[in-house]
Amino acid sequence: MKKAVLAVHGGAGVIRKGMLEPAQEQAYHAALATALQAGYAILKQGGTSLDAVCAAVKELEDCPLFNAGRGSVFTHDGLHEMDACVMEGKEMDAGAVAGVDGIRNPVLAARAVMEHSEHVLLSGAGAVAFARAQGLAFESEAWFHSDFRYAQWQEALKEDRVRLDHSEKKFGTVGAVACDVHGNLAAATSTGGMTNKRWGRIGDSPVPGAGTYANNAGCAVSCTGHGEFFLRGVVAYDVHCLMEYRGLSLQQAAELVICQKQVALGGEGGLIAVDAEGNSALVFNSEGMYRGLVSAKGLETAIYGG
Repeated sequence: MKKAVLAVHGGAGVIRKGMLEPAQEQAYHAALATALQAGYAILKQGGTSLDAVCAAVKELEDCPLFNAGRGSVFTHDGLHEMDACVMEGKEMDAGAVAGVDGIRNPVLAARAVMEHSEHVLLSGAGAVAFARAQGLAFESEAWFHSDFRYAQWQEALKEDRVRLDHSEKKFGTVGAVACDVHGNLAAATSTGGMTNKRWGRIGDSPVPGAGTYANNAGCAVSCTGHGEFFLRGVVAYDVHCLMEYRGLSLQQAAELVICQKQVALGGEGGLIAVDAEGNSALVFNSEGMYRGLVSAKGLETAIYGG
């Protein structure tokens, strides 16, 4: 169990102390802990990092607190369009879906694309049809509806603008990265995107190398931030490249990308990452990031910066 480690995130952005009621804070900590426990139970039994990250993200997708799966925000047309990606570091296989609706756990659809198709990324109606053919669970619109998200959408409609989740700068994405006892890495990311988004907008989350990446020779990364900037910066792959080509440590590479290169571009957000030695990095340039880490040393969750 020396190397086994799992990290999760539930979004980043303007998350200051005092913004959440004590009960809300407790709920976020509990949800992050549940995801960590679900994934780490697999690692403790000698299971794969891929199984672990999928189990962790599935828990986060089923929690309405986060902008992914059940908690996904509304699009301009009052729908829920979700994106997800998984990637494993041994063979560098990847699968992703974008702009899907009705699928209870998009992360499982992404995994199905990786394992049961010849493709990497499927989108829209085609991805939904593939998920049905694979026998994945679907839910009605009522499952994805919450009065809280609906109110956000109505406010955004009145203002006639796209919103980053439920506040001006809250990047609602969930993700997990893991290293298993064999030193194999995996990453998974899932999101409901931006409130009031239009025209089939897709961010970095389902794009291998941008929002999600895993390579045993470097690291596994899951990002959360302003997708347009993370796409332009190819953030997840950039962390790996800095390790492989410049010999930086995981922490050094993550800090350079998030705290310097993304800041210079104007991108806000963060990432979680692990390497094949079991090292971890949870880095963000925003005021907070819902995050957690579990290893043989114990389990911890956090929300704010500083």
